[in-house]
Amino acid sequence: MEIRFLGAAREVTGSCFHLAADGMQIIVDCGMRQGIEKNDHSGDSAFAFNPAEIDCVLLTHAHIDHSGLLPRLVKEGFRGKIFTTPATADLIKVMLLDSANIQEKDAEWLTKKSFRAGRDEYFYPLYNVSDVEMTIPLISELAYGRQGKLGNTMSFSFTDAGHILGSGSVELRFQGGKSIIFSGDVGKKDNPIIADPVHPQSADYVVIESTYGNRMHKNMDDSINELVEAITSTFKKGGNVIIPTFAIGRTQDLLYILNDLVRSGKLGKIDVYVDSPLAEEATKIYMAHPEVYDEEARRLFGRKGGRALNLHFVHSIEESQRINRVRSGAVIMAGSGMCEGGRIRHHFKHNIWRPESSIVFVGFQAKGTLGRKIIDGAEKVNILGEDMAVRAKIYTIGGFSAHGDQKDLLDWLGVFTNRPEVFIVHGEEQAALDFERAVKNRFGFATHVPYRGDVFQL
Repeated sequence: MEIRFLGAAREVTGSCFHLAADGMQIIVDCGMRQGIEKNDHSGDSAFAFNPAEIDCVLLTHAHIDHSGLLPRLVKEGFRGKIFTTPATADLIKVMLLDSANIQEKDAEWLTKKSFRAGRDEYFYPLYNVSDVEMTIPLISELAYGRQGKLGNTMSFSFTDAGHILGSGSVELRFQGGKSIIFSGDVGKKDNPIIADPVHPQSADYVVIESTYGNRMHKNMDDSINELVEAITSTFKKGGNVIIPTFAIGRTQDLLYILNDLVRSGKLGKIDVYVDSPLAEEATKIYMAHPEVYDEEARRLFGRKGGRALNLHFVHSIEESQRINRVRSGAVIMAGSGMCEGGRIRHHFKHNIWRPESSIVFVGFQAKGTLGRKIIDGAEKVNILGEDMAVRAKIYTIGGFSAHGDQKDLLDWLGVFTNRPEVFIVHGEEQAALDFERAVKNRFGFATHVPYRGDVFQL
């Protein structure tokens, strides 16, 4: 068996791993890279394999840095099956359509800008809606714990990774008994709504994420208290609270938490604007999959009284623009989660220079993103072509992350009854190297921190 690391190697985004075994070629995840570096699987760059020769894709979850290049894979000739969990299948259908629409609009805008400048240069999306429509029929669902077959010699299954709705770790088993597990993104034990991660018991090889491989989160109670303080102090100053959120996962978790805070009286009745049509669709999908809720979520959703928040889902651009007339007392949640695009930048433009407003970061910000520049202390940032002063109060509340921290990741590995060979991915280089040291110190496992393009014979 041969494995090639084509993404999320010494960086956080762009997960893509290529396996060649028993005469088959398999891709685990096919995601976009985010941040200042250009996507090696975008623009004129080619995949490091022939998409037409890939037999299948195993998809761990719906986030765009794991799923976002699937339509391009199909556009370039892939015709195999995309195996994933039922909830992920529902999510990626809306996620990829949204991605295609954004790319088409961005390409159109860049082309117009080029022509206005006299360059007459055309820009094209990575893929369009028709490519997504060709992708969706290739999706095949497999529930947690069920066995799937690949050819005559391999089987695979998903276990709940506890990261977002439908997220799964995937285990591949080969003729002769060897196995490899891809963790996907591993969640925390106390993530809202969804169940805790299921820990695999044994494998010969493990590919594990390390997003927070050298950090520890605040506990959830402290994080919730900090969120309450951020909202109440901002409203007292007469400002708004702006929260960049991923449409899938973080938005639903925060709505769950805010709703409970209002119900319990820790917050008064507040106006929450979710400025993301994709987030609304994702929330509906969350509500349609109670089979993956944890017990606390089942109890909360089962209470009488309905919604406690003044919740406003925002659809049109005109509705989004009207929010910016609200000068105080609003919690505004919008994408993208790393502030690289989407409507969040428009809300920054109207609030980031106001000392009475606050920006609350509740998710990881990759190197080179606008979000990372802000939390690293930039005094000025460029937003929609305009340099703006950063005067809003900045909060970074890591306890709301859907990723496990170093302890969670070590606990996940600590359940293995054998001594697997471990490949550490999906983390910035220092985080991955620090996590490697922690793994060696605690378990003494053989470890690797691959570079993008590295090949290993297993």
